[in-house]
Amino acid sequence: MILPIYAYGQPVLKRVAKPVAENHKGLEELIANMWETMYNAEGVGLAAPQIGQSLRIFIVDTKQTYGEEDKEKGIKSVFINAEVIVEQGEFWPYEEGCLSIPHIRGDVERQKILKIKYFDENFAERIATFEGINARVVQHEYDHIDGILFLEKLKPLKKRMIKRKLDIIKKGKVDSDYAMRFVR
Repeated sequence: MILPIYAYGQPVLKRVAKPVAENHKGLEELIANMWETMYNAEGVGLAAPQIGQSLRIFIVDTKQTYGEEDKEKGIKSVFINAEVIVEQGEFWPYEEGCLSIPHIRGDVERQKILKIKYFDENFAERIATFEGINARVVQHEYDHIDGILFLEKLKPLKKRMIKRKLDIIKKGKVDSDYAMRFVR
């Protein structure tokens, strides 16, 4: 089922999410709904807080960002109760956006390499190292479960430049190609 994506200003986006129990009721359905919602919105990642669930779970599919011949460079995975082990390497800027903040993009500096521990959809523990765009998308979604939005990582001038646009999103006066839930 396609769910509405919670827009900037919703309190759930600023909360540190709660861990997911292995026996969490409806986990399989939640994950399926998250995939459907993310693809409907043409995203490459989605965290549970973005659909109003304060849970430490997010999904990532960067395979779709690569051409047919390079798909194996991408990742498609469910991350449950993830913990960053280490971020390392040079900081590199890249323009990011967010399904919860439509029509706003900005350069965010992140480190190139990420090592992370998490559980997959079967609650099998995984430890993986990601680089480049794969690391960036995982870092962006991981921030969501810690209540951090990419906006907080923008340079001060950019933050001032988008303030009015953010107020408009908060009021629900923004067009989107997918269902959204705004602060009322």
